[in-house]
Amino acid sequence: MNKKNPWSEIQAPKNDLSVRQIKESERLPLYWGKDHVGHCVFVIELEGDHAEIFNKHTVSVHGIKTDLRLLNTTGNQGLVLTLEKHLDQDLFFSLCETLVSALSEVSDSAVGLSVALSQIKRWKAFMAGKKGRVLSAEEVRGLFSELTFFKTMLENGFSEKNACEAWQGPETSHQDFIFSNTAVEIKSLSGRERNTVRISSEDQLEGLNETLFLKIFRLIDMPDSDKAMSLNDIIKKLEHSMQDSEAIEDFSEKLAKAGYVELRLYDKPKFLIAEEKCYLVGEKFPRLIRSQLPDGVLKIGYEIRLETIESFECDGREVWGK
Repeated sequence: MNKKNPWSEIQAPKNDLSVRQIKESERLPLYWGKDHVGHCVFVIELEGDHAEIFNKHTVSVHGIKTDLRLLNTTGNQGLVLTLEKHLDQDLFFSLCETLVSALSEVSDSAVGLSVALSQIKRWKAFMAGKKGRVLSAEEVRGLFSELTFFKTMLENGFSEKNACEAWQGPETSHQDFIFSNTAVEIKSLSGRERNTVRISSEDQLEGLNETLFLKIFRLIDMPDSDKAMSLNDIIKKLEHSMQDSEAIEDFSEKLAKAGYVELRLYDKPKFLIAEEKCYLVGEKFPRLIRSQLPDGVLKIGYEIRLETIESFECDGREVWGK
């Protein structure tokens, strides 16, 4: 836990809860606290009776107890999140930070409860995923690049449902996007990296479809640019633009499988796309693929120098059949 640990100076009470109000929570009272056995808690104070909504929409997360109870300090109801021993305290703090941010402009208790339960639902999907941890810098860039391509699909006439179905990266498919008889593998580079791209398996550049493209985004961190976007920014923009409820649900589930849940630390870096290139992966493209490996060789990874594949570069519009 870092220096921001809000529970370090709170003593466990003999009974019930010991809490301290969070300064940022001027509209809807929020509290850090501990229970009588020393568990870390996060409390959202609510005016009115919200038991019916809570009972209908409550979600359980392994390692976090979620409860609606009367608060002895005010007599109001409180949504109480209690960290149990199975979950890392850093992750719990990240969830609480996300809730503080999401509730910062909310003053209505019913709305606050709905927002909180929605965030907890997404967190449950995140914890059920294969990662269940904070994404690395490389994973943030990779997911940002996949979502950039997802956004381009929508701009090129794909329905939200079809774009979600095409996005196969979180499903650990061979390629990140598969649609019609086309597959696209997405790679990202930071502005500081040399001109090589990492291929992490013998399957990524083996085309099981008629056409396979390698799409590379070079990203630079430009925090002062109005046009730059963080991982949180691009996801919010996509979610706010989508209208199909089933596609929105599918999109949310795939984000969780990719290891994403909204955390304030994903507000940085802020990316600009400095360059994007598209390559047609054909028979003579330099690659190592499963069907050509010697018997007994598997789980390989390798790098490709970009200057060696210049002759395979193509117009990005070819991906869309243009």
